[in-house]
Amino acid sequence: MRVLLEPAAYYGYISDEALLSLDSMEGLQQLPKAVIRKPSVPVWPGYLLAGAVAAAAWSLHLLPFAPFQVGSGSAARHPVSSAILAMTGGMLVRNLVPLPGAAIDGAKRIARTLIPATIVLTGAGLDLGKLGAVGLDSLIITLVCIVAATFSAIWLGRLLNVWPKTALLIGAGTAICGTSAIVAVAPLIEAADEDLMLSIGTINILGLALMFLMPALGSLMGLKDNQFGVWAGTSIHAVPQVVAAAFAYSAPAGALATLVKLVRVTLLAPYMFVLGFVFSRQAGSKRTIPYSKLVPPFVWGFASLALLNTLGLFPVLQFRFGSAPLSGLLTNFGEVLLTLSMAAMGMEVNLRFFAKVGGRAVLTGAGAALVLCVVSLLLIRMIL
Repeated sequence: MRVLLEPAAYYGYISDEALLSLDSMEGLQQLPKAVIRKPSVPVWPGYLLAGAVAAAAWSLHLLPFAPFQVGSGSAARHPVSSAILAMTGGMLVRNLVPLPGAAIDGAKRIARTLIPATIVLTGAGLDLGKLGAVGLDSLIITLVCIVAATFSAIWLGRLLNVWPKTALLIGAGTAICGTSAIVAVAPLIEAADEDLMLSIGTINILGLALMFLMPALGSLMGLKDNQFGVWAGTSIHAVPQVVAAAFAYSAPAGALATLVKLVRVTLLAPYMFVLGFVFSRQAGSKRTIPYSKLVPPFVWGFASLALLNTLGLFPVLQFRFGSAPLSGLLTNFGEVLLTLSMAAMGMEVNLRFFAKVGGRAVLTGAGAALVLCVVSLLLIRMIL
């Protein structure tokens, strides 16, 4: 039985009391609520806008001059992430241009569809064997830092009255690998769009700040190359930011920082498994835990591609113009999808909303980043 109008308004000749007594025949305590279906609208404008923003961001990311490119030739690096540029561009489009609701709905569909695929493809670029290559001391420092960053973000979030899932996403981005970790963890904890927007904005701002500040701080403290390499690899959020900061310090520091950071990224897989288990256990107080679905399919896909890459099972594809490893192609395609997802997600961002509640999120992220940097530095001084 489906009721679309209020009882008295529709059945004027029957009293509300009499009408409500009818539902006892079907074992109901109250009448079902009205169901309002919105008319379907075309969402292709959102697809086109997100695609255009993503293409512009990718083009900016590849510009051959500073700050978009550091170094030249085979040593050239692009520290300004296309995903960051895409999300910024999407935010500008959303808040400077009056967009129809259909365009925003299309952007939401893109993000929901592409993010799981992006997570899976990220695994193709991971080598689980690097866990043993980084050294036991550096691995211990990395693990302690991950725990410190996560719990400090959760604690500071409670202290500053930040939404719990936003704080947890900030902790994940600080602990592991910035935007990629946030995008991977969000479906596990059923985070809302607002949680994603606040955490990604916070992590990107702070990651860029650390990229510029840490080389100067390392020089002031007189850190050795290996010490700074571990410090940067365990503290800075995103891989390009780590590479840019560490190589700015020295080549040996850059090589070690890159290795430590890749190990830190590799730990995203067990990190996701633990969070998925903990979140399901907490939800179990209200509902039965579906153990068969404890880990979402995209996590298995992520781990499977990482394992295939570690075992060297991806072939090298031959083309007329040359050859390319399949793992590299999959990783690059994942970066393209991430850029498109972030452009779409940026189009969902309301800057007025961010201005009201974003300050506390930034403070949470800044506090967690400070805890991470201090803990890492203390352990480096003690162990290395």
